Amino acid sequence: MACFLVPTTEAVITTAIRKGIEIKTGNKVEKTVESGKLPFTKKIKWLENMLWGGSALLAFEHVWHGEVVPFFPFLTAAGDPESFAEMLGEMSTVGVSMAVLVTLVWGGMVGISSVLENSKKIDKEATKA
Repeated sequence: MACFLVPTTEAVITTAIRKGIEIKTGNKVEKTVESGKLPFTKKIKWLENMLWGGSALLAFEHVWHGEVVPFFPFLTAAGDPESFAEMLGEMSTVGVSMAVLVTLVWGGMVGISSVLENSKKIDKEATKA
């Protein structure tokens, strides 16, 4: 019913964090790219894109099934107290599970990219010697 709101909220938070980091670091990102490592802002952008894309698809699916409507209260389950409790239960189980799974997959991607970055660094050092 509204499980897409949890990953959407995480997407909003990651967008704010990325923009804050970009403002704070400024031109330091370019130096990081030159050193052969991806900047953290680029890695968090991966998570951001995954969350926004998944949330958009889920929202479309909920609109398609008539669970989200273009008039107040927008979520059909929000109008009935019994359905509202069911909606909160779905958000706390399905929504949180989806957000955690996407974040874990992103963590794996970041881990793999770090390993690859380190192996490239080792290869460069080996060719110098």
